[in-house]
Amino acid sequence: MNGIKRILGIVWILLGLATAYFGIYELGIPKFASGNQEDLVFGIIIMIILTPIITGGLLIFGKYALSGEYDN
Repeated sequence: MNGIKRILGIVWILLGLATAYFGIYELGIPKFASGNQEDLVFGIIIMIILTPIITGGLLIFGKYALSGEYDN
């Protein structure tokens, strides 16, 4: 079971990196470039608030799972 937890730690880290890419390049930057007021507010919320929280949480959880903090 501990081996599965370590493997899932790698999965969480990869998911964290994927959400960082998706949050910045797919959601954030295109909203800034559109020029609409509503898109600008959404882009700011995604880039400044949501992306760091989601990415940081996944990366920290993956780091702990990989280092064995969740072992029995």
